Amino acid sequence: MDTLTTPVATAYAAALEPLLAVVEGIPAGRWDAATPCEGWSARDVVAHVVDTQREFLTGRGLDLGPAPDPTDPAGALREHSARVLAAIGDPAVADARYDGFFGPTTVGETLEQFYVWDLVVHRWDLATATGQDAALSDAELDRVESGAGTWGDALYMEGICKQVAAPAGADRQARVLAMLGRRA
Repeated sequence: MDTLTTPVATAYAAALEPLLAVVEGIPAGRWDAATPCEGWSARDVVAHVVDTQREFLTGRGLDLGPAPDPTDPAGALREHSARVLAAIGDPAVADARYDGFFGPTTVGETLEQFYVWDLVVHRWDLATATGQDAALSDAELDRVESGAGTWGDALYMEGICKQVAAPAGADRQARVLAMLGRRA
């Protein structure tokens, strides 16, 4: 089955590809590098991406198999994301309805409205932490702004994001990242 048969699978794959490129570019000795996510290393950020997606999808009844080996962050993300793409490539999975935090929705809508832009932001975190190109495209910034905008004030609940002020004259990337508690 072609895993890109649903809009959410296509969007997920588009955000995943550059994230995987950054992850593959992290040297073995840089996995403990501090990231812009306070208290988190590069290894922690990848574990967070895998764990939160697994929790969401398994909480909707999907079997993603055993958790990938966290001692190999790049391998864990590759293994996990392949399973996610296989699952959300199925329209029955992507269109499965449930009652979400903001009301009735589907698995696909939730993935697109949060987890896809989360991949973009965490790519920036990892690239910044490990000295790689952290530039985000206008389309990626549009996705992040749109996705974060759907959260309203809930974006700033405990444990999610802390808004910081962007410096005067900051470019768009710095302003968008500041909205998510990051200083570019």
